[in-house]
Amino acid sequence: MRLKPSHYFYIVLITFTLLFSFTSCKTETKKSAVAENEKTLYPDDVIPFMKEWKILCGDGKSFNDLTDVEHKDFFYVENENNTNWVVYKAPNSGVSSRTSSNTRTELGQKEEWKPDTGGKLTGTLKVKHVSTSGDARVAASYSVVVGQIHGTEGHENEPLKIFYKKFPGHKKGSVFWNYEINTEGDNGKRWDYSTAVWGYDMSVVGETTTTYPQEPEDGIELNEEFSYEINVYKGIMYLTFKSDGHETKTFTKSLIQTDFAESTDIPEQILTLYAAIGRDGVEKENAYAGELQNFKQGAYNQTNGKDPEENIVWHTGSETYNGDIKKQYENGCYTEVWFKDATVGAGTPPQH
Repeated sequence: MRLKPSHYFYIVLITFTLLFSFTSCKTETKKSAVAENEKTLYPDDVIPFMKEWKILCGDGKSFNDLTDVEHKDFFYVENENNTNWVVYKAPNSGVSSRTSSNTRTELGQKEEWKPDTGGKLTGTLKVKHVSTSGDARVAASYSVVVGQIHGTEGHENEPLKIFYKKFPGHKKGSVFWNYEINTEGDNGKRWDYSTAVWGYDMSVVGETTTTYPQEPEDGIELNEEFSYEINVYKGIMYLTFKSDGHETKTFTKSLIQTDFAESTDIPEQILTLYAAIGRDGVEKENAYAGELQNFKQGAYNQTNGKDPEENIVWHTGSETYNGDIKKQYENGCYTEVWFKDATVGAGTPPQH
């Protein structure tokens, strides 16, 4: 049967319409896939607890609402080996908080709590970089604090700071935690007692500006994952540290009853480390009992440009390029910490 010319027209029109629809669908699907791949991931997409926090960044910029928030070069998301990480990056010199001269890109918990009430913070992280400039004699050199409990009243001291520190040229660094006394009387006499987790505690320093102690055998490398749990329950702080290939470490410390009420209670570590700056205070009998606290997490850079001759414990004399953040980043004068998981909530009964 021969088709009329009009039939040919309709056949061609239908064929063209079908082809166009198919191609259009493929194009739209491809565009959707590209759009999905190019979607910006924010820190709260990776770790959903961000609504519980505010943040201060190393350039002084702060955010009280972290929903769909990033701050390039300070607080953002990176993907490595198909895993998303929240990045915290801070130069040796930037804009610091009211209570510190050290630069930070660090979360601050909005909710406050007392040791008697308690709270819990966890984090799984790796340190990507610590400052490569500093003074090896200074305990704070080449270090970053990756989690803390911070007082928000009274002396506003820190019952806990978790550090990572690596000397230049070493493959492995140390993880340790410090307890700062809630000083009885003059807070100018305060000090931190340091406890090693893996590697050294804070008191292990170099003999000269550029000589370093032996590399720790059981240390943690840059880019090596580890995790911590801070669990404060009924006034007692329970700490747990884990890392594949390393012994799990646990510690217990009361936050409501001091171990340092008398001058005879001051540890030898303190008498040695702080002798040059005359810090030899004692602590209130009830330590931090009844005082408000909150958690902090991120990268609190302990390296600064202050003169070590003024304070051989905390003034690291690091290079800061007059506060030029771009130059500091280009020359290794910064710290960078990546978290892939973290939680915050109420303290829980310890697991025995």
